[in-house]
Amino acid sequence: MSALVFLLSLGTVCRVTRFITKDALAARFRSRVADRFGDDSQQAYLVSCGWCVSVWVAAAVTALAYWAGDETWYQAGAMVLTLSYLTGLAGNWLD
Repeated sequence: MSALVFLLSLGTVCRVTRFITKDALAARFRSRVADRFGDDSQQAYLVSCGWCVSVWVAAAVTALAYWAGDETWYQAGAMVLTLSYLTGLAGNWLD
């Protein structure tokens, strides 16, 4: 795996993890999990814990990067997610 694919994959894992655990657009998903299993359940904790979610997201992204990391479509998609994550970090830092 090249350094480019690794860094783009890293950014992708960060952005997808952030989306699942913190983003308002995924709040309904987190609420459904909590409603189904209970607010104090392991499942509800799993979908709100960045450390927990990142393991599963990283496993999926690593497999995809290994399989298609040199493909333009993978690199373009990963770049969009990485730039989105970095822009969010910069926005928080600069505001």
